[in-house]
Amino acid sequence: MAENVKLIANNKKAYHDYFVEDKFEAGIELVGTEVKSLRLGQVNLKDSWCTVDGGEMFVCGMHISPYEKGNIFNKDPLRVRRLLLHKKEIMKLFGLVGREGYSIIPLQIYFKNSRAKLEIGLCKGKKLYDKRDSAAEKDMKRQSMRNVKLSGRMDD
Repeated sequence: MAENVKLIANNKKAYHDYFVEDKFEAGIELVGTEVKSLRLGQVNLKDSWCTVDGGEMFVCGMHISPYEKGNIFNKDPLRVRRLLLHKKEIMKLFGLVGREGYSIIPLQIYFKNSRAKLEIGLCKGKKLYDKRDSAAEKDMKRQSMRNVKLSGRMDD
């Protein structure tokens, strides 16, 4: 069965600020104009997070811009939206978030077979020195790729 996946938005800041321990896929409860806005790519995941309340999971701080032609049907761009997960997954995440330093952060939003899906990650916050180490490691990889590329040119 071929899966049709179209990426809408990626949360690059999450990978910069957190270590991603585990990933889950969740559906999102949306209204019609929000889906149309998502199809146009008008979403921002930068400062969003997930909470568990009353056995249900919600995403907070996710900004979906109002649909231009939606007039009275547009909802609040920053409203709290319910995530669709199995009860067992919600309870597992709730138990893990209880530990110190763990958060549930949206990583990316995409359409999978015409349904909007949100990839959420169980994340542990990075300290400043961890961010420096990550940046140094990325620079070393980039430099080594440049060296390989340059050495290939000199052989010609």
